[in-house]
Amino acid sequence: MTWEVAIALASVLAGAIASVAGFGIGSILTPLVSLQLGTQLAIAAVSIPHLAATALRFLMLRKSLDAAVLRDFGIASAAGGLAGALLHARAGEPALRIVFGLLLLLAAASEFFGLAQRVRLSRGGALAAGGLSGLFGGLVGNQGGIRSAAMLALPLRRDAFVATATATALLVDGARMPVYFLSAGSRLVGAWPVIAVATAGVIGGTFLGRSLLSRIPERPFRMLVASLLALLGLYMLATH
Repeated sequence: MTWEVAIALASVLAGAIASVAGFGIGSILTPLVSLQLGTQLAIAAVSIPHLAATALRFLMLRKSLDAAVLRDFGIASAAGGLAGALLHARAGEPALRIVFGLLLLLAAASEFFGLAQRVRLSRGGALAAGGLSGLFGGLVGNQGGIRSAAMLALPLRRDAFVATATATALLVDGARMPVYFLSAGSRLVGAWPVIAVATAGVIGGTFLGRSLLSRIPERPFRMLVASLLALLGLYMLATH
């Protein structure tokens, strides 16, 4: 019972954070679920509540979507997600986590010190950043941090940032989940209690977080995203 309660509370928190920052479900839930299921299966299992909450969040924010950014950044992310999913069963995770953590800390520092506002990605840069975020999403289940780090350099307002990040996450989920199901389908069926609790939790958290988003001014919002990037980066380095 204690385990299910921990998953439920973490899922509500993850859904609320993702509604505000555009990422957080995989980053929070995957390490926790991996304690019971192992990392590889946890990545696949968490993709299900991730998809459910992301689809709900997109329905809430779809009017704020930046279609031009989604066309370049999102499609590249989906391609990267498919490649990452194909590799995730074979790749060694420690080195990836170190690189991932360092990239997130660099992105957070650039935002804290005002460097992110002076950087604007070219179309090629957006494609590269989108592909990289999708690759990590498929590979280790943590796509949102790199995606948000790259999108901080794009000219997006708060609601457009979250809506476009959400739509991009949907594309990545659509690319990676069939690969997960093919490789771990029977084991996912056995993990259904954890998946069901997590899915219900992130949906509840999504409604909670959405009510908070409109109350956060632009600058504190960017600082919140940067702070989450820094915390995630430190966690990745500490647990590699």
